[in-house]
Amino acid sequence: MMDDGIKNVTDFQRLEGFSLEALRQGDRAEFARLVESYSDTIYRVAMKMLENEQDAEDVLQETFIKAYRGLKNFDGRSRLSTWLYRIATNEALMVLRRSQKVTVSIDEPISENEDLVEPRQIIDWCCLPEEELMTSETRQHLDHAINSLPPSLRVVFVLRDLEGLSTAEAGEVLNLSETAVKTRLSRARLRLRESLSGYFGGTGRLQPVAREGDA
Repeated sequence: MMDDGIKNVTDFQRLEGFSLEALRQGDRAEFARLVESYSDTIYRVAMKMLENEQDAEDVLQETFIKAYRGLKNFDGRSRLSTWLYRIATNEALMVLRRSQKVTVSIDEPISENEDLVEPRQIIDWCCLPEEELMTSETRQHLDHAINSLPPSLRVVFVLRDLEGLSTAEAGEVLNLSETAVKTRLSRARLRLRESLSGYFGGTGRLQPVAREGDA
């Protein structure tokens, strides 16, 4: 049986300093504090997923509307931030469904051999000098490459590599196994590296990394 002191610490960590009782009771001040704490995060995720300010604003608004309505059913077994990420990513995927008029799902089956062929030449973009990544032109190319990813890969990349969630946390947000998260993250990284290799390889500033077996 868990010690009460440990349980209280765990509960506090999951709630990240907020009072679940106050939130469930509709305490406006506590909910306003929650909104203030996570608005920037939710908006940032929505922008990375959608690249549209109005859509991101809509996702931000819908996330907190649904959070407010759903707090009475929030059991506190996951972190508040994880719960908010889950609402926000679902809202962003719904926007993509409407805009693309196709079914967007993060629950598609995983084929072990699908999309796992490594490009012949890639740039290890994760290790580029910071000043290179911070140029507006480079950032634009990176954002375009991310936006070109299928939603099922994009959402995993955003949560893991851009937001810094752990594999377990991303899996909890997306209701995916850790294996599925790792597989999709690997696919996303390979696609991005392939997309960016052409850009960086043609600038003369950076050279692609030669892989064993390249001609």
